[in-house]
Amino acid sequence: MEDVQIRVARIEDAEALLEIYRPYVEKTAISFEYDVPSLAEFRGRMEKTLKKYPYLVAENSGEIIGYTYAGPFVGRAAYDWGIETTIYIKEDKKRLGAGKRLYKALEKILKAQNILNMNACIGYPDIEDEYLNKNSVEFHSHIGFQMVGEFHKCGYKFGRWYNMVWMEKIIGEHKENQPAVIDFSCLKNDAVNEILYSEKV
Repeated sequence: MEDVQIRVARIEDAEALLEIYRPYVEKTAISFEYDVPSLAEFRGRMEKTLKKYPYLVAENSGEIIGYTYAGPFVGRAAYDWGIETTIYIKEDKKRLGAGKRLYKALEKILKAQNILNMNACIGYPDIEDEYLNKNSVEFHSHIGFQMVGEFHKCGYKFGRWYNMVWMEKIIGEHKENQPAVIDFSCLKNDAVNEILYSEKV
């Protein structure tokens, strides 16, 4: 998908992003949320994320077709160098390469922040059904994530129990004197734009 552009999300994108997220809540067990958040709640989540972590959108001909962001892995200081990733693609825009482009850009920015570990928490069925399949695990495997653990029957949605897996991708060197993580809001705009508009993204 050559005409996909990746940029930093803006708060005014919230309504479009929420509509991408809505069917994942209402019709799938990909999200373990039961209720679609309000627009105000969704905006608040975006604002909180952007203070420390990247939040990116993919556009095609001016239409937002997907988004990804990073969040804290665990709320303790020693975990600062690891993050949890989230990605959602518009229902009718899947398998066009936007997800891979989003994650590639996300990874480059995370490296600039001195983050080392990307972690993905993914719903996983014993048997695929109309609410959940194994596509997300396959996607993450394809872009370099490895399976590290599985929790059994820990998510209950649509009257069914689902497993959850963790996958990880190591993107930096772990050192004895590790440089501190740089908040996304402290990165220079020029540096971020250079990453996003690089021909290699």
